[in-house]
Amino acid sequence: MTKKHKKMLIRIIAAFFLLAGLMIAEHTGKLESLEGSWALFVIYLIPYLVIGYDIIFKAARNIKNGQIFDENFLMGIATIGAFFIGEYPEGVAVMLFYQVGELFQSYAVDKSRKSIASLMDIRPDYANIRKNGQIETVTPEQVSVGDVIIVRAGEKVPLDGTILEGNSLLDTKALTGESVPREAAAGDTILSGFINMSGLLTVRVTKEFGESTVSKILDLVENASSKKSNSENFITKFARYYTPVVVIVALLMAVIPPLIIPGAGFSTWLYRALTFLVISCPCALVISVPMSFFGGIGAASLSGVLVKGGNYLEALAQAETIVFDKTGTLTKGIFKVQSIEPKGITREELLRLTAYAESYSNHPISLSLKEAYGETIDSSLVTEVEEIAGHGVIAVVDKHTIAVGNNKMVLRFGLPQADTGDAVGTIVHVIVDGVYRGYIVIADEIKEDAYLAIEALRNAKVKETVMLTGDADAIGRAVAARLKIDKVYTELLPGDKVDRVEELMQNKSVRGKLVFVGDGINDAPVLARADLGIAMGGLGSDAAIEAADIVIMTDEPSKIATAMKISKKTLSIVRQNIILSLVVKFSVLILGAMGIATMWAAVFADVGVSVIAVLNAARILSKKQYG
Repeated sequence: MTKKHKKMLIRIIAAFFLLAGLMIAEHTGKLESLEGSWALFVIYLIPYLVIGYDIIFKAARNIKNGQIFDENFLMGIATIGAFFIGEYPEGVAVMLFYQVGELFQSYAVDKSRKSIASLMDIRPDYANIRKNGQIETVTPEQVSVGDVIIVRAGEKVPLDGTILEGNSLLDTKALTGESVPREAAAGDTILSGFINMSGLLTVRVTKEFGESTVSKILDLVENASSKKSNSENFITKFARYYTPVVVIVALLMAVIPPLIIPGAGFSTWLYRALTFLVISCPCALVISVPMSFFGGIGAASLSGVLVKGGNYLEALAQAETIVFDKTGTLTKGIFKVQSIEPKGITREELLRLTAYAESYSNHPISLSLKEAYGETIDSSLVTEVEEIAGHGVIAVVDKHTIAVGNNKMVLRFGLPQADTGDAVGTIVHVIVDGVYRGYIVIADEIKEDAYLAIEALRNAKVKETVMLTGDADAIGRAVAARLKIDKVYTELLPGDKVDRVEELMQNKSVRGKLVFVGDGINDAPVLARADLGIAMGGLGSDAAIEAADIVIMTDEPSKIATAMKISKKTLSIVRQNIILSLVVKFSVLILGAMGIATMWAAVFADVGVSVIAVLNAARILSKKQYG
């Protein structure tokens, strides 16, 4: 609880005991002699001012600034009016309970803000730059691309870069939401906002602070609340027209009935009008709906999903078609040896000869073969290396001629085309001294999480999952089949992806949304064109993250389903709060106009409903319910 909350609590307690004491004294007849006098007015004015002086001040200041019709004006005029018709206890009680409601609301809002503000802790305060053999502490803004910085154990990583020296465990929770530390070594990319948990790291900076991951995340979070959902816009417009209308109705209620109804007392209808004003205050709607979306954005950030605005969170709940890029989104984007199929030779020997033949190449396929071999290569055993464009490599390894390549290489040696069955991926054929010795299958690995993602989306009642890829048809269809994706389009250029998305958007329902999920720079146009764009933020390109509406910091596609759960939960709570507020409001308004509802009922209709709505909105922040 903040100092502001504690101060308000003291005022509430003081006003409560003063009011309770006065009401007991009046009930027991000890104030009977003061009935109808100014003294009784002044006595009740003390607890009123203790609890309500700030509301009266705000109302006066807003009227001066031209903002007349707000909740402060309504509470001020209603309670002051109650005093003028002699209903002193009710006037104080309405203001007291209103402030109790405001305290609850403020506390709940602060709690939801802290869930997002915790992200701000990732902002680095300094960087240790190495210059001329000396370590100098500077602000992150002073560091340039190419500079070398030192990150000690326990320090935040101040800028994006590449590790030059050192090994460590990195706490990535602030960016990814993951609690398990990530191992890091020389050559690995490191992002600002990570926390170095153990070893000393030497890092070469690759991005200025303004372009770093932490800066972009903070910018997203800080600006998220500016993009309002349709529900929030509705409430804003509703309050703008609703408040003046109820003030005019209340005024007419106080003036007209006493003039046209025989025997109608002015004080009776003034009391009804004041009750009507108290009831009409739209606090529950005005506060709880934006807070619900704020809480939803906070809950998503705690799960490693950054939503750029309430409008995008609302749209996600209406997702009907989910379209995925393949490489880097559903797959790891890393070539790995999937299978080794030897003929007349051992698997180990086939892989060894292939790795040696490819040892001088930096092609991704060559690198994956050397990684699979995993042992030190004696380059002295490799001679006469010849790269044949479009075919592969021929090298002499330990006095044996090794040819490694595609089908064209096999035909070059006059050998029959090998039967590779249903193998999917890049197939590397190996010929040793003119004899065919088998093949190795290299393919991009499917993310383990991708299987869970598609299943979770199916359980979330998404109508259709689609995959778009520039890969060969056989590879694309194999990945789609393994993941059980409904539809797949292959061999696409970036422009073709936009065309396919256009086609899919024409087939969806009017209210349904098409979501595209990608990670590469070539996905930026599609991310921008879709109803909703989701980018993989951990390894995704800057262009993709910039174009997307939602960013998944963990690179886990299953987080889409989590974000959808949060979105649907948020909208459900928003609907609950709107219905609760309007039903109670209009019911008590009618009763107030009929003279049945008192100021005490008005207090419940205003403050009580506000507190219930705010506490209901706070439920969104519970992380457990999203799995």
